[in-house]
Amino acid sequence: MSHPGWYICHMKMNTAPKKLLSRSVELVWSHYGERYRVDNDLNFYRESDDGWTAWQPDPASAIFSSAADAISETRWMAFQEFVPAAERRLLEQFDVGRASVLAVVAFCPGLVADLLAAPALAPFVAEHTRLRGTEEPRWEEIAAVHARGGVYALLEWLGLPASRQTLTILQKIAEPDLARRLLEPIRAALWEPETIWLLQHVPSLTEQALSHHCQALLAA
Repeated sequence: MSHPGWYICHMKMNTAPKKLLSRSVELVWSHYGERYRVDNDLNFYRESDDGWTAWQPDPASAIFSSAADAISETRWMAFQEFVPAAERRLLEQFDVGRASVLAVVAFCPGLVADLLAAPALAPFVAEHTRLRGTEEPRWEEIAAVHARGGVYALLEWLGLPASRQTLTILQKIAEPDLARRLLEPIRAALWEPETIWLLQHVPSLTEQALSHHCQALLAA
């Protein structure tokens, strides 16, 4: 009869390598011959002649469109197993824009609670370089603005009306993985009192409904 201690030792030996391998799950993709990756601690890297170097990403760039195409759902699911629970709940609400939202939570973790309350705000944060017309991402500035004034200061920084009505409308958006082409028209529409009134009284906002209400702005 085998000794119980041998059995416990045997089980540890069999399971330990599996755990070590699972901790090595990373997201890796290429864009025009350059490789990028994100590790389990949400560190972003870019490969260069000197090897992998830390990289501050701009989710508004085409690099993230490549990530959406290249990273399989299976890989995402394996990776998300090691993402903290709150961040995982947020990421699970996105598909095409998931890598962009991952950058937001990696560089501005203090935003996670507010983004969970209004997930549709995450694409606006991810696209901040385009929405604000800056050349480089401003992650530290975003974190400082939010730390100082909370979600309303963040809305103002993004060029959105800093009001409860804005948050209410964002919370009504049933599909927070908004197409990039919609973000600027939505932002402009939220400054129109009539549009604000209409959107507040729609029970649930789909992308189709948002496109309809912003049609004139999209055509401009």
